[in-house]
Amino acid sequence: MPATIPKAKKKAAAALTPPQKLSAAARRLAIEGVPAKKAKSIAKSEPVAPKVKPGKTKKPLAPERIAAILDALRKTYPGVVCALNHRNAWELTIATILSAQCTDVRVNLVTPALFKTFPTPKAMAAASLPELEELIRTTGFFRNKAKSIKGASEVVVNDFKGQVPQTMEEILRLPGVARKTGNVVLGSFYGIAVGVVVDTHVLRLSKRLELTKNTTPEKVEQNLMKVIPQDRWIQFSHELIHHGRQVCVARKPRCAECSLEHLCNASDKTWSSH
Repeated sequence: MPATIPKAKKKAAAALTPPQKLSAAARRLAIEGVPAKKAKSIAKSEPVAPKVKPGKTKKPLAPERIAAILDALRKTYPGVVCALNHRNAWELTIATILSAQCTDVRVNLVTPALFKTFPTPKAMAAASLPELEELIRTTGFFRNKAKSIKGASEVVVNDFKGQVPQTMEEILRLPGVARKTGNVVLGSFYGIAVGVVVDTHVLRLSKRLELTKNTTPEKVEQNLMKVIPQDRWIQFSHELIHHGRQVCVARKPRCAECSLEHLCNASDKTWSSH
């Protein structure tokens, strides 16, 4: 058992030099009773572990690196699809609007009762806001979302004969629909690749993988559209979203389990093979 250091020695050492002005090694020596000046001198001669600096990929957008990322994702998540349950384009539109600031799991718990009560765009357009609010309350921001899904249903009925439009320009006319929702519906239901879905997971992973330096969904989407082949836009979004939920989580990413780890130099990695 190591010998205890007398309190008197600790106080004497502390009085010689303010602790915050000594290095960790010097503080240890000072506590052991070594005078501050001598402690500093001895500490300087001790080996110090080098500071680890965040790594950077030399050519993060090199075609071969992009191809390797896409290949790894495809092999890891073969056939992955949109996690929101839906039977048609309208249900997917409503579900995606509800998914803002809410998990897909929660949305999938809410939509069965919602669509049973209001099974068509016409029925939802005729619903009262209090009725909608009560059914979607647990998704958060339910008052704004109720206005959006009622308004979107009205536009679908009045302007598009009850059918969700198949162009980005037209679908953006629906209240509560921005490019993310447009890309989800056009890509996942209609199979039309006009852009890349950028949600919180895609944004976070794109930055970690150095595919973008931007922080806004619009600019990140533009960056991804330049480096990801168009025929991979839809599946790439599904794969990256799934990877962000399961492995590359926001806090303490599970790097040891990651199929992209060897291609990643993110500053917040929790484990590295290189």
